[in-house]
Amino acid sequence: MKSISTDELNQKVDAGDELHIIDVREKDEVAAGMIPGAKHIPLGELPERTGELDSSKEYYVVCQAGGRSAKAAEYLESNGFHSVNVDGGMSSWRGVTVYG
Repeated sequence: MKSISTDELNQKVDAGDELHIIDVREKDEVAAGMIPGAKHIPLGELPERTGELDSSKEYYVVCQAGGRSAKAAEYLESNGFHSVNVDGGMSSWRGVTVYG
């Protein structure tokens, strides 16, 4: 499984790269802020919501610290998706955060 640091992801966000980010945290965690443009799919809902994803795209998967996102990235990979785990998660994120 591929992984990326939060600093590397932030550089891609700042550069305006077209990114597909999935935030697998729970609703109350996401209320504290998320990466702009991220799609919220709680880890427990991922199996039933993969139909919302495009297998031709690469997904950066983030959670609070990196554990749940690693599980989600493994799940996506095993189901034909390209994924990258964001090491450190939102606990390490120092970039722009949106709320709501």
